[in-house]
Amino acid sequence: MRKSFPFYQQLDAMDCGATCLRMVARHYGRFYSLEYLRELTHIGKQGVDLLGISDAAEQIGLQSLAVKTTFDRLKSDIPLPAIAFWSQEHFVVIYRVSNTHVWIADPAAGKFKLTREEFLSNWLSHSEDGEGMGVLLLLETTPEFFERDGEKINKSSWKYVLSYFKRYRGLIGQLFLGLFLGSVIQIILPFFFKSVVDVGIGNVDVTFLGLIVTALLILFVTQAAIELFRSYILLHVGVRVNISLISDFLVKLTKLPIRFFDTRLTGDLLQRIADHERIQRFLTSTTLVSVFSFVNFIAFSIVLLFWSKTVFFIFWAATLLHLAWVVILQQRRRDLDYKRFDQSVENQGNLMELINGMQDIKLHNAEKQKRWAWERIQARLFRTGMQSLRIEQLQRSGAVLINDSKNLLIIFVIAKAVLDGQMTIGMLVAIQYMVGQMNAPLNQFVEFISNLQEARISLERMNEIHTKDDEEEVENKITLLPEFGDLIMENVYFRYDGPNSPTVLRKINVEIPKGKTTAIVGTSGSGKSTLVKLLLNYYKPSEGSVRLGDVNLSNIHNRLWRDKCGVVIQDGYIFNDSIARNIALGDDIIDKVKLLEAVKVANIQNFVESLPLGYNTKIGKEGLGLSQGQRQRILIARAVYKNPDYLFLDESTNTLDAYNEMIIMENLEEHFYGKTVVIVAHRLNTVMQADNIIVIEGGEIVEQGTHEELTYVRGAYYQLVRNQLELGA
Repeated sequence: MRKSFPFYQQLDAMDCGATCLRMVARHYGRFYSLEYLRELTHIGKQGVDLLGISDAAEQIGLQSLAVKTTFDRLKSDIPLPAIAFWSQEHFVVIYRVSNTHVWIADPAAGKFKLTREEFLSNWLSHSEDGEGMGVLLLLETTPEFFERDGEKINKSSWKYVLSYFKRYRGLIGQLFLGLFLGSVIQIILPFFFKSVVDVGIGNVDVTFLGLIVTALLILFVTQAAIELFRSYILLHVGVRVNISLISDFLVKLTKLPIRFFDTRLTGDLLQRIADHERIQRFLTSTTLVSVFSFVNFIAFSIVLLFWSKTVFFIFWAATLLHLAWVVILQQRRRDLDYKRFDQSVENQGNLMELINGMQDIKLHNAEKQKRWAWERIQARLFRTGMQSLRIEQLQRSGAVLINDSKNLLIIFVIAKAVLDGQMTIGMLVAIQYMVGQMNAPLNQFVEFISNLQEARISLERMNEIHTKDDEEEVENKITLLPEFGDLIMENVYFRYDGPNSPTVLRKINVEIPKGKTTAIVGTSGSGKSTLVKLLLNYYKPSEGSVRLGDVNLSNIHNRLWRDKCGVVIQDGYIFNDSIARNIALGDDIIDKVKLLEAVKVANIQNFVESLPLGYNTKIGKEGLGLSQGQRQRILIARAVYKNPDYLFLDESTNTLDAYNEMIIMENLEEHFYGKTVVIVAHRLNTVMQADNIIVIEGGEIVEQGTHEELTYVRGAYYQLVRNQLELGA
């Protein structure tokens, strides 16, 4: 009987997103209050968007994916329930779909059975290639969703991986049915072979032989169909589980603090993601089938025990010896596998440097040195690979010796039994067939042990990331910004790597008034950029406090705070995407008015519109190459598009020529008039009009004031100005 889908009524016009999520969570067996989910979705005066619902879903342990799709795909491929964007202003839950009808739960009105036409008229939002498409948020459970309060999941355990299979209970049931039928066929075959020899050939009965051959043909066809069906299910389930594991890993990565990525090699993270292929190979290859083949192995063993106890004991003694030989050498392979992983990380990082740094390598004639460095890594990988290969060959050679000796001994024993009249020739043929069939699962099982160890190591590597603390505990954060938005730093000290590392900032006491422009200047390495990162809450101060108004910045939800901040940094990242999507980063639907305003302020409109594809021109590593000045202006346009209340410009114009710098700074001053702007710059002509200038040297604030005040006292700021503008004595 189909379980009735739970329904909750929204209490407010803005609650539809949170209420939809509440219904989906209840469908999967968990109860959450509406107020709790409202907080997680960052609901505001305009309600909530799809991204907010996604954040809340992942916070309670649901895996989310926003997609644009057609009705046909919704009907055949989309896991339900899913949240649909409805009439361009509302959210509903789709929990059942047929060819002609769709069942929805609308938190504003109730549960309805709609015709296909009624549904499409509300759901479709646009078309691509002539097909109508609508927006869905797909939601699936993860182990965290079922986690009890306070309980931590060991993600290096197979219990964690197997929990992903819960949603595929029906397919796994079919898999075991196929296993049972395949086992029955396998057990029947030896009796058929015995009958062919003893009855058909022994009695020269051609009719009987024909019947047996026909029956065997039917059995073989059935067995092939079952094997094909079983392989399809394993592939279908295994790939989906592997995608869920990688997605879970990436979700965790996005929740880690920025400090984690400062010290982590990119090659290491890429290698860990690529390492998931081992798990996929383990879940989808024939090695997993070997676990199911073990049932056949046991069934044949029982028949073998019934027909010949001597052969049974010989086979099992050799099998135990074979497994012991494999297990003894497996630990050494495990140590080498860890070693090979570390070397692969170094190799991947070296290759990335070789490719990305080719321009500088060639300019400095360093081709040989870099190639030799790569070859030295390859030599270490080769030595490790050879050690692993030697152990593998030793394993295989020992196994072949044990199996061949066992097979020869069994042939001798059953042949002698036939000669002594204790066994028929048909039984000899049947036993030989069974021994051959039992050898295959045994070899598969040995391979399974090896792949199991590799997959387990991959899980352990994943768990190293999963055990890291998240950047913040969302439940304990403030989700409303204080009314008075001055940024205040009180007695702030900062070190990057703990109490024994150098102090980068010390005794920082400063107030950045809301609605004013504040400039931070100083020599290179004085701590200017670090100070800005503390204001953005990228890092926590080692001592002291950073406050927004009367609230400690560390108590404010990072997503809320960064949503109000626009940032332009010198080494900002340009993604391999269109110009429009690089500027409107974070928006699924680009606001054309904001986009045009952003390129105008950044003084890059003429360049973009002169390109053949305009705003759809692909840039980044695989797209159109940009000059440093053009990259910088794209990054400025990105910050302007966001229209933040707080703008941080960290060396944002240092790659621009003087004319472009002047135009852009004037545009920014006009666009962000009345908003809080923090400028970090080496070129002092960009900060002269600031309401307050902070001079920092050696990690300490040495002066504060306006341009006129600081030049009058002829201190550190005056020296910087004189060096750049040659003011004279």
